[in-house]
Amino acid sequence: MGLHPLEFSECYLDSPSFREKIKAHEAELDKTNRFIKELYKDGKNLINATKQLSLAQRKFAQCLGEFQFEYIGDAKTDDEKCIDESLQEFSAFLRNLEDQRELMMRNITETLMKPLEKFRKEQLGSAKAERKKYEKETEKYYTSLEKLLNMSAKKKEPQLQEADGAVEAMRQHFQEESLEYVCKLQEIQERKKFECVEPMLAFFQTVFTFYHQGFELANDFDHYKRALQINIQNTRSRFEGTRSEVYELMKKIKENPQEYRQTSPISSEGYLYVQEKRPPPFGSSWVKRYCTFVKEQKILHMITFDPKSGGKFGETESVTLKSCVRKTTDTLDRRFCLDIEITDRPGTVLTVQALSEDDHKFWMQAMGGKEPVIDAQLDEVGVNFVRSSINAIETRGINDQGLYRVVGVSSKVQKLLSLMIDEKSNDVDLAVCEEWDVKTITSALKLYLSGSPEARVQAIHCLVHKLPERNREVLSLVTKHLANVAAHSKQNLMTVANLGVVFGPTLMRPQEETVAAIMDLKFQNIVVEILIEQHEKVTHPLFSRVIIATVFSKFVSLTPDEASLGSNESVSSQSSTASTSETPPEKAKSPHVITSSTTIPPPFSEKANVTLMKAKAVYPCEAEHDSELSFQVGAIFHAVTLSREPGWLEGELEGKRGLIPENYVEIL
Repeated sequence: MGLHPLEFSECYLDSPSFREKIKAHEAELDKTNRFIKELYKDGKNLINATKQLSLAQRKFAQCLGEFQFEYIGDAKTDDEKCIDESLQEFSAFLRNLEDQRELMMRNITETLMKPLEKFRKEQLGSAKAERKKYEKETEKYYTSLEKLLNMSAKKKEPQLQEADGAVEAMRQHFQEESLEYVCKLQEIQERKKFECVEPMLAFFQTVFTFYHQGFELANDFDHYKRALQINIQNTRSRFEGTRSEVYELMKKIKENPQEYRQTSPISSEGYLYVQEKRPPPFGSSWVKRYCTFVKEQKILHMITFDPKSGGKFGETESVTLKSCVRKTTDTLDRRFCLDIEITDRPGTVLTVQALSEDDHKFWMQAMGGKEPVIDAQLDEVGVNFVRSSINAIETRGINDQGLYRVVGVSSKVQKLLSLMIDEKSNDVDLAVCEEWDVKTITSALKLYLSGSPEARVQAIHCLVHKLPERNREVLSLVTKHLANVAAHSKQNLMTVANLGVVFGPTLMRPQEETVAAIMDLKFQNIVVEILIEQHEKVTHPLFSRVIIATVFSKFVSLTPDEASLGSNESVSSQSSTASTSETPPEKAKSPHVITSSTTIPPPFSEKANVTLMKAKAVYPCEAEHDSELSFQVGAIFHAVTLSREPGWLEGELEGKRGLIPENYVEIL
């Protein structure tokens, strides 16, 4: 049973049971007071903890927003851009969430904490004050009553009457106070039911509002989250492909590190030990320096750098090379040494030491030593090798499973290739020679035809703006077919993205086999995806011709007539200008360094049927670099071929071979 009601009539009797009822009511109010005080304390702790959580969340959001991924390569894919921006999106989401949490905390203070504290102080506090007053009046009344009852009956009547009147007045005052106290107790007991619970309801409404706002934020974020999941999956898929390529490249480099040493037509780099001579009796010392040789200016930059000392940089010195001579062990008891004569200090010879025999050859070659680069030129030997290989494959292995896929032993492939391109041994008939199996022949042929992708792309670039109609037709057929394949992806599972992964490395091979090139596979896949998705625009005049040329060269080889047509049309359109204008056209930008290696490699020349041609000058030209030719109108050039540099040809004039601006001549 709950609390007994306090009847007003009992205030006059003031019975023991009435007093017990009052004590029960007082105990309940004391319990309520303790509850509210404890709840208020816990509420403050909750608010403080939430504030700390909010601060931590905001700090976390700030950390997310300030970080930015760095990517390998010069550009980012759309997937990578979205992933990069995701941290800012996460940060913004958390900040918005914490704004709502902060609003919730302010509302909790206003709707819960303050009303509860107000009820405790005003209502329970007033009940406590009334209780003290009631107890004081009780003691005062009963003390006076006891004095009256103990008064002698022998007192004079006026004194007795006066005493009776005073006690009666106290009794009335006590009873009135009792009535008010009882009323106050019952009023607070009823008031606490709503004045305590109503703030609780407001508190939970605030909490529900916060969670609802979080739900709304999550709903708004859901579309971005789904798109981001696709971006992440695409990036993960590319990563798996890239990782296998990287490990394969790393394996190749481990097997033959010198073959994959980074080189550049502009400069050569690597470590050299430089001899520093000191006055007697100190002799000389050898200092490890990182050297960069700029070929065109013949400048050697040397930076003192020792990885063992924490990678600290030292002094930098630059010298201009005059000559480079191999240093023999007869004059110096050290291997792999070079004597470098410099023009900055006439008569001064700088002695350097390479790290190995291969490194020694590398620097000798880079600085013009006695081991020049021998360019492979397409000749009858190469043509005969290709013809003999094809004949042998079609005769002996046309039905072999995995033809061209199954590879031969690397050492045997190299041996066969060396044998077949040797003029003294090129009469070997592979069709009847059982010494060489089919997989060795196919591997040798693939190796010979691998060539330089960069040379192929840049050579076809000279003709791509005049692509023949049927070439565009072939490209259109292939891309339309791939688009049709992608249209049935629900059944064959070959989406545009999957086709991009499959055909990207095939149609858009990297210019060099490096980690950076492998990282760019993702862009090749994207280009192929665009070609498939936009196949109707492939033959459009405004479509990227370089991309078309790259893809087109994988399917169709030009005939001699088409090759000549492309060049002649482009030149004739320019030469027609010569008859109406005295001013020569603007030359293409000259490359920094052009060597004989800029000619088209044999495999591409053969595949595209680009032969040595003659050309006639239609404008005079004054050479701006040693690699260019100077000539007058009417000069005849021999052995003309396409150069790697867009807008340039290479040919011979009066026994000298060099670069010729393509728009200054016409092909004969």
